[in-house]
Amino acid sequence: MQNWVKRAVPAAVLLGGLLLSSTALAETELKLMLFGGPVDVAIWEKLSAEFEASHPGITVTVEVNDWDSYWEKLRVLIAGGTAPDVFAMDASNYPDWQARGALLQLQPMIDAEPELLADVYPVSLEAYQTPDGYYGLPRDFQTIALFYNKDMFDAAGVAYPTDQWSWDDLRAAARQLTRDSNGDGSIDQWGLFAELIDMEAFWSSVLWSHGADIVDAANGKTLIGSPEAMTAWNFIAGMVLDDKSIPTAEQLRQFGADGFQAGVTAMGLSGHWSVPDYAPAGFRWDVAPMPKGPAGRVTSVNSAGFTIASTTKHPAEAWELLKFAIGPEAQQQLAGIGFAIPIQKSIAEGPAYLEQQSAPIDHKLFVEALDYARVKPVFRGYEEWASAVGDALQMAWSGALPIADAIQQAVDDGDAVLANAR
Repeated sequence: MQNWVKRAVPAAVLLGGLLLSSTALAETELKLMLFGGPVDVAIWEKLSAEFEASHPGITVTVEVNDWDSYWEKLRVLIAGGTAPDVFAMDASNYPDWQARGALLQLQPMIDAEPELLADVYPVSLEAYQTPDGYYGLPRDFQTIALFYNKDMFDAAGVAYPTDQWSWDDLRAAARQLTRDSNGDGSIDQWGLFAELIDMEAFWSSVLWSHGADIVDAANGKTLIGSPEAMTAWNFIAGMVLDDKSIPTAEQLRQFGADGFQAGVTAMGLSGHWSVPDYAPAGFRWDVAPMPKGPAGRVTSVNSAGFTIASTTKHPAEAWELLKFAIGPEAQQQLAGIGFAIPIQKSIAEGPAYLEQQSAPIDHKLFVEALDYARVKPVFRGYEEWASAVGDALQMAWSGALPIADAIQQAVDDGDAVLANAR
């Protein structure tokens, strides 16, 4: 899916994907490129119009692509020397794009406006810090929480999750909530929907809360094979392979990618990005904090942000657009659509976010999760490393390898990626 929005260019002509110039064009045209869907098109159309109104002489072309198409197209555009002036960035991918020289150094502009980041949550900035300053800034952030289907819990006579739950409590409840409801010999309701490959929504929190760590990129070490980590992996494997209370991707294929949204799992682990998707669900649901492990309660925090192309011909104007995109006015409106948590404290802790009407849940829970959150690891080679680790994990969840062998393969392959990245 790709969506284009062209704002306030009276004499512009779009033909075959090319913008033809005209003497009536404004002095500066900026291209803003993001990943997202139709909702993002609508909100950024509105925001770009507001930016243009407050910045005479600048027009903005917005392009929104789905996640996979976005990164593929961004690579092509940057390699071809036609990068968008301002473009979205996922924190995990940021170090690789910065290392390629694709991003403009923002530190001099930030230094000139010392109050710019005063209201920003410090944890949301961590992933974008480099030894020589910032090359990008966060737009929003995500923490992970436990979603639960009240109707399924009530039907099974299981008590709702609380802030006292441990991972063992979750496992016990998931086991009770996994069933063959029509008696055909196949499970058709599972206890928990959890992403089993990518670390963000599930397994990073399980490992951290068992006292394990994930990666030491500086020294080229993948750490997910430690004794503490193996205790966590054996716990997860017990749910997937023994209890069969977490469906695999193959089992979910007929229901869609998200088992909780499809109404076939009683619980799900996700970020606030799921709230607008879950809001119209035909069942009652709520949220609870992540369960505790032997080392305490831990969740992950990740962010999406904006960067400026190092090749932009309009760095000053692009900086104005980036500032607007992360500033209070845009943050207020983005908070209302409910996909993420604003980076501005005053907005995340105010009515625009806390009183949003997308769903009658405790939105503050996601902000309070910062008290026990750890930043999702970001490092050079992340995408390749995550793919290597994910491929090995898939071997475990499919039953092709015992969990211990799969983790050893993940460590070996992950270390090889880190060595290349260094």
